[in-house]
Formats: sequence, C-alpha cells, structure tokens
Amino acid sequence: MNQNDLFKKVISHAKEYGFIFPSSEIYDGMAAVYDYGQNGAELKKNIRDYWWKAMVQMHENIVGIDAAIFMHPTTWKASGHVDAFNDPLIDNKDSKKRYRADVLLEEYAEKLRQKADKEIEKAAKRFGESFDEKMYRETNPRVKGYLDEADETMKRMALSLDKGDLADVKALIEEKGIADPVSGSKNWTEVRQFNLMFGTRMGSVAEGASDVYLRPETAQGIFVNFLNVQKTGRMKIPFGIAQTGKAFRNEIVARQFIFRMREFEQMEMQFFVRPGEEMQWYEYWKEMRLKWHKALGLGDENYRFHDHDKLAHYANAAADIEFNFPFGFKELEGIHSRTDYDLKRHEEYSGKKLQYFDPELNENYVPYVVETSIGLDRMFLAVLSAAYTEEKLEDGSERVVLRIPAPIAPVKVAVLPLLKKDGLPEIAREIMDELQLDFLCQYDEKDAIGKRYRRHDAIGTPLCVTVDHDTKNDQSVTVRFRDSMEQQRVPISELSALLRKHVELKSLLKTLK
Repeated sequence: MNQNDLFKKVISHAKEYGFIFPSSEIYDGMAAVYDYGQNGAELKKNIRDYWWKAMVQMHENIVGIDAAIFMHPTTWKASGHVDAFNDPLIDNKDSKKRYRADVLLEEYAEKLRQKADKEIEKAAKRFGESFDEKMYRETNPRVKGYLDEADETMKRMALSLDKGDLADVKALIEEKGIADPVSGSKNWTEVRQFNLMFGTRMGSVAEGASDVYLRPETAQGIFVNFLNVQKTGRMKIPFGIAQTGKAFRNEIVARQFIFRMREFEQMEMQFFVRPGEEMQWYEYWKEMRLKWHKALGLGDENYRFHDHDKLAHYANAAADIEFNFPFGFKELEGIHSRTDYDLKRHEEYSGKKLQYFDPELNENYVPYVVETSIGLDRMFLAVLSAAYTEEKLEDGSERVVLRIPAPIAPVKVAVLPLLKKDGLPEIAREIMDELQLDFLCQYDEKDAIGKRYRRHDAIGTPLCVTVDHDTKNDQSVTVRFRDSMEQQRVPISELSALLRKHVELKSLLKTLK
C-alpha cells in the first residue's frame, strides 16, 4: 500500500469507527475544523493524560495550570504576535490555489532527501555488510548532490524570511521549478505575509466593546502567571509550568486532515532556568521528550530531530521532533530555548517586574526558558497512522486492526457473552459492572463472536473477555489478545490483575524513570 492510499484509509477509518467527524457535517462542514467522536475523544484524553502524568506527576518541580483562552490584548503585543505572527503565502494564478511558500520549499527539500535515502537503500543492498553509509553520504556524487541542494534550499529560504525578502522566496520557488501540486502550473503570484490571529470583540454593547484575540498559543498564559505560580507554589529555579488547552490560528492553507487545523489543542511546558544554563536543559528536554515518544512503541525509525535553520525571534536554539506521517516526516513537537525574551517583554509592556530572587546567588534575575510544545491533534494522528494495520490471516481472511498502545487505547476491554441466552449475558453483566469501576469497558452481544472480535480490532480494544458455557462450571473466561489473537483461559477473580498488567498507564510511565 502506498502512503497516499494509507492516509486515505486512515481518514476513512477514523470516521467509520467514531474517532473523527467533519465539524457541522449536516451543514456541509467547515474547512479544517473537526469533531472528535466517542472513540476519538477517549483516545485524545488518554494521550493528554499520558503527557500530563509524565510531565507533571513524574516531576516534583513541574506544576500545571489552566489559563483562560481570552487574554488582555496587550499580551499579544508584548509577545510579538500582533506584529510578527505571519505566514508567507503564495497563490497559483492558474489553479487559484493558495499555499504557504515555506511549506512548498520544505516539501521540495524533503523530496530531495527521500531521493538520497532511496539511493542509499539500493547501495546498502548491493554492498551488504561492507556498506559504510556515512562515507557513501559524503562521497557519492548523486547522494551528496541531493543532500547539498536540500540544505542549500532551506538555508537560503531561512535567510530570506529572516530578512523579510519575500521576493527572493518567490525567486527560489521559481528557480527550483516548484509546481502547483494540483495543476502542475508554475505561474505564481508574489509572496506576501498574512497574520494568523483570530480577532473578536468583547463587551456588553457594541460601542464600548474592545478588540480581543483568540489565543494562538498557550505559552503566554504561562508567562503572565509566572510570578503567581512561583510565589504560591514556593517554586525554586529550575522549575516548570505545564498547560494543555485549545489554541486558534486562521490557517489559510489548512490541509492534511487534523495535522493543520484552525482550532487545535496544545500540550506545552515552559521550564524556567538560570541564565547560562539553558543549553544543558535544552539538551536534557530534547532527550526526555524523544524518550516519551519512543516509549509508545510506534517505531523508533519513525522519529528524527530537525534543527531549525531559521530561529524564531525569541530563540537561541530550536529543534523539532519529526514523525514519519503517511505524507512524510513533519513536525510533531518543538523544543525551544526561548532565552528571557518573553518575561522581559511582559515586564516592558506591563510595568511589573517578572524576576526571581536566587538565594544561592543572592541576586535577582529574569529566568531563561526552555519550552517543549506538542500538538495533541498531531500526536493523535501519529498514533492513528502508526496503529492502522491491514492483515491477511492464515485462513485467507483479512482484518483491519488498530494497534494502539494498550495504555492509551480508547476502550480497554470488551465483555462478550458467547450467546444471548443460557444465563451468559447475566454473568457478563456482572463482570462488566466490576471491571468498569477501573477501566473503560464495552458490553457487546450483537452478531457472531468473530464479527465482534473484528469490530473491536478495528477500534483498537486490546483485550476481549468472552463468557461461555464453561464459565458457569469453572468461573473462568476466555481472554483474547488483540495483536496476537491468542486466547487464554483466565479465572474471573484474576481478570482485574491481568488488565492492570496490560493496559494501565502506570506500565508506560515506569519506562520513563
């Protein structure tokens, strides 16, 4: 199955099995806005819980807050969003389609890297164990040409965007012969900047209403609460403040399903450190965040770091953890060293001191900040994409299974009476009543048992518990494991312990120690 077909199947599967629906679908929907269905809401909650527990519960020096979506409008002047929160947009004159100019160039560079990887794969097969990949990358003219051109393209783009030279960004697109993905046309307009913030009005009457914004990120809610948290929590440097919540961006080029949306959810942590120590913490958080991702078992080969050529105005170092989505490697999480930019800007615009007195140094200073920022919706898509599997079984039949990591699966266990008679549903209901105190369970008695297994494979349920006629005699049930389809006879009294072993978040968190 090619990657484009895989992506289409993931999108279709997500709707068919209650994970994601187009928003307001009965009114023909809204572009780049989606609703999470019954299974999607649970999966999203479980990913959020995994992040929150790993970040807040597992770190004594990190606490969580929940700041308001509406903030004083001066907040966004101080943060730079009013003046500098822009995307470089370009239109194709023939197809009338609009694109982000930087994304067109990033995708061009990624295609070059993929060409280099294919050449390397061929060479590895040809030379076998004697193959030296590092030397081949550095010496093979074709591979080196692809990689050098990709690097040069990204560096020139970063430099042009940094200088605000949008004419050179367009010139670069034209020089590389980049065509409209829809029409193949190379007839481009000029590149121009577009501010991404949603504005609205707040007030009881129109005449007295003031301009406010829907927040484009959650980080500023943390920065304006820095002193409140530090003083009430008696926090000592280094310490972190975490938050999850909705953010809003008026994405003109919103595509790739839930990868880029206008309403989305972020999971962010700002870690406050002594000036001069930010780089060691930056490296620490890069390592810790990659470890968090890999613990899910979605495949180590699906992750890579990408260091930024173009740094944001507030950063002195930045890297992305990229994930291999069905449409290629794209940003999943950002780790940024933000220096003291944010707190100093809020000091300047508010007139309030946002400093920390360090008793060990006996001095006041504005802390530096290391940020980890991950899109919850992108994380959801990464899990869904990696989990979707089509299998051909030994008997020639096929099944679609979502191999979602058990601790974050939407439904943890299905309780299934073999038949709807002979007292089996009553026993199954008793088991269900006991298990659902600790786990999200589903009771299902409709259709043949094989069809029910397939239904739960398709939503990623790790375990199915079947009550049969032998249950009345031996007080045991058959437990079926999703991934292997193996079945095991287990006493009812041991069910809870078995489930905890396989599906509790605790088992996942232990790997992060």
